[in-house]
This record gives sequence, C-alpha cells and structure tokens, in this order.
Amino acid sequence: MSEANNVAWPAAAAVFDRLAPGYDELFTRSVIGRAMRDQVWERLRRAFTSGDRILELNCGTGEDALYLSRRGMSVVACDASPGMIEVADKRRSLEACESNVEFHLLANEDLSALQALAPFDGAFSNFSGLNCLAHLQPLAHDLGILVKPGGRVLLCLSSRVCIGEWIWFLVHGQGEKAFRRVSGKAIARFDDLTISVSYPTVSQMKAAFAPWFRLETRRAIGLFVPPSYVENWMRAHRRTFSFLRNLDRAFAKWPLLRDAGDHVLLEFERCRN
Repeated sequence: MSEANNVAWPAAAAVFDRLAPGYDELFTRSVIGRAMRDQVWERLRRAFTSGDRILELNCGTGEDALYLSRRGMSVVACDASPGMIEVADKRRSLEACESNVEFHLLANEDLSALQALAPFDGAFSNFSGLNCLAHLQPLAHDLGILVKPGGRVLLCLSSRVCIGEWIWFLVHGQGEKAFRRVSGKAIARFDDLTISVSYPTVSQMKAAFAPWFRLETRRAIGLFVPPSYVENWMRAHRRTFSFLRNLDRAFAKWPLLRDAGDHVLLEFERCRN
C-alpha cells in the first residue's frame, strides 16, 4: 500500500471505532439514513441476485451484508475498524446466526489478501468509506482481480457538490461550511482525532477505475433528502421529509442533479477483456 494511505487508514479506523457502539442509532436507524439506504438497496437488488458471492467494502455494522444474505447471497464483508466488525459480528449472532456472511477486519488498501476467495460476482461500498482513501487506483486494480468479468461494482461515496448542504449552511449563515467539499479535500475532526477526506469527481472515479471497469450509470443519493446532520429537523417535519424523499426518487438520475446529492452512487461493470 502507499505510504499516504498507510498513515490515513489507521486514523480513520480509530474514528469509526469510537462511532461503532452508537452508529446504528446515529445513522442506520435514523429516518435520513433509512431513506438513503433504501435508495441504494433498490440498486443492489437490481445488480445482484440470489446465489451470488458479493464482496463488501467498509461494511460498518453489517446492515447491508445482512440484508443481502437474507436475499440468498453470500457476502464477504470487510472493514478497517475493529469496533465496527465487533458490532457486526454481534448483530449477525443475534439477527441472522445462519446467514452466509463473513466479516473480516481488513482495510481497503489490503484487499489483495482476499485473492484466495476470488472470483466474486460483484462488489459494493455503501456511503462514505471510500472518501477516506487518498488514492483510488490501487483499489480499482485489486477489485479488477477479485471481481469476475461482467460483474457489477456499486460504489456510494460523498459527492463534491451537495446542493442540500449549500442551502442548509447558507440559510444558517455558515458559508465556509456550505462549500467545504468544493476543493476536493477536507479535514474531519472527531474530538482529538482528525482524518483527511477526499471528494473525487465522477471523472476522477472513471479515470481511476479504467481500464478494469466501465461506468454504466450514476445517480444521486440524498439529493433533496438532506445530509444526516439535519435529522432532528426532518423528524419534526415528517410531511416535508416524505415529499423530499419522493423528489429524490423522481430526479436522482437527471443530468447535473445526479452529481449534486449528499452522495453519488456509481455503478461499474468489470470489463470482459
């Protein structure tokens, strides 16, 4: 792995270790988190089918892996955070002890360690784990080895442009926060810990994943539904939230708008030659 990534991922893992015990309450079971995840799950259902072997990156507390296992798939789910893997293992034992899911403590930079388990029918990463990577091409190379030709890879990461974030912070007089993603780089602070966050453009993602993968489609996740820090306001305005969620379903694929949500979901196909 590169020296830059080697330094970055332990810091990110330490942050997510702290978040792990309360992550499901903070995001997984939140109304905003549920709405965004439902959009991603709709695409996962289209991409993968019962009997597939799927690789998950940045699995967190295992919500997506357990969902796919209930649909008849086997999942190898990886995360760099020991705390997240611990929670995921507990959830499996309590919620789906017979599920065909393996949780591995493994950073994105070390995916080559899974070659003995290849090939996979597809792979995915939900939400913003990939934004913690300084370099994406090594990941694309490893996925090109692990995923069989024709396999689908779905990657959901934080967008560089987020209209909802612009509106929220500008209304609250916080212009600096409104445009914090635009430069493509940011520093996220969690108490005494800091991690570097990258916001690659779609063009940069396409370039990083060529020649192993071809971008097929993309869509916004959380276009009108706002980022998770607006959770309390959304809970107090359920009718508005329902309206915004319906707008997301209607406009997520529209040109220009599809790159302007809180997240963007990129759907790649493994090239056959």
